[in-house]
Amino acid sequence: MVIIIKDKATEEQVGELMEWLHGFNVKTNLVTGIHSRIIGLIGDTTSIDIDAVQAREIVEAVRRVQEPYKNANRRFHPDDTVIEVGGKKIGGGTLSVIAGPCSVETEDRLMQTALAVKEAGADFLRGGAFKPRTSPYAFQGLGKEGIDLLIQARKETGLPIVTEIMDLSDLDLFADIDIVQVGARNMQNFTLLKALGRCDKPVLLKRGLSATLQELLMSAEYIMSEGNSKVILCERGIRTFEPETRNTLDISAVPLLRQKTHLPIVIDPSHATGVGSLVEPMAVCAVAAGADALEIEVHIDPKSAWSDGAQSLTPAQFTSAMKKIRAMERFCREELR
Repeated sequence: MVIIIKDKATEEQVGELMEWLHGFNVKTNLVTGIHSRIIGLIGDTTSIDIDAVQAREIVEAVRRVQEPYKNANRRFHPDDTVIEVGGKKIGGGTLSVIAGPCSVETEDRLMQTALAVKEAGADFLRGGAFKPRTSPYAFQGLGKEGIDLLIQARKETGLPIVTEIMDLSDLDLFADIDIVQVGARNMQNFTLLKALGRCDKPVLLKRGLSATLQELLMSAEYIMSEGNSKVILCERGIRTFEPETRNTLDISAVPLLRQKTHLPIVIDPSHATGVGSLVEPMAVCAVAAGADALEIEVHIDPKSAWSDGAQSLTPAQFTSAMKKIRAMERFCREELR
C-alpha cells in the first residue's frame, strides 16, 4: 500500500500517521521527494481499511499495490483448491455439473427431474427451497418442506444437493445440505457470509448483479477469514444495457478469476441468459473457457414451472446438452496433454 501525503502536512502529523499504521504490524517507509512525500507500507495490509486511511486529514490518496484478499489469492495459494462433497469433486481438472429445477415444487416433479438429470450424467442436484423473487406475489419456495424433499431426492439418487440460503435465521435448516448457495442478491450480506464462514460446509457464492470480480473475491474473503476455505465462486451473469437476455454472461470472468484465485469457478448459463435455447451454447463456451463446473436449471415440464421456466431445459434437452458439454470437456483435456 502506498499513501500520498498532502503538501501542507506537518512532520508531527506524518509521525502520528506512521505510528497509527505500525499498530497493524506493518513496516513504513517514508520517501520525501521534491514536491511530495509518500509512505510505503511493507507487510500484510489486508486488515487496513483504505477508507479509514483516506479519511485522515493529511492523506491525499491511497493506492494498493497488492490485492486486499489474502485467503482467496492465488499468490498465497498457488495450487487449485479441490472441494470434495459426497464423493464428488469440484475443481482439480474435472468438470462437474449441477442440475435441477429452479425451485422445489412438488415431490413428484422433483423426483422425476432428479432421476432424469442423474441419468444424463449430472453430479449434483440443485433446487431452491427458498426463492428470492423480484415480485412479492411470485412463488417464494416451500421452505423447510422443500429442504426435506431435497434430502429425500438425495436418498433416491445419491446426488449431493445444492440449495440457496436467504436469511441467517434459516441456517439451522441447512445442517443436512451438502452445498449452501448464496445468491447474487446476498453476495454482500456480510453478516450471513461470516456466519457461513464459521460452518464446516461448502459455500457456492454467486456474483452480484453489478459486482466487480474483486468485490466477488472480497465476499469470498469474508467467508474464508472466519475459517471456512470451502468456497466455490459462481459467475451467473451481470446486469448490462442489453435487453435481449436476462443478464450478460461474463465468460471472461473464468480465465480472469483463474489468474487471481485458487478457488473453483462455476458458470450458471441459465440465470446468465434467461433463455432456454441459449443455455447449451453458453455451457459449452464455459467449458472451453476453463470452468470447473456448470449449474444448469432443468425441469420436467418447463412450461408449467412455478419459477424461471423460460430458462429451464427439459430432461431431453439437458441430455442432448450434456453430450456436447462432455465432448468439449474431452477435447479440452486432450489439448492440454
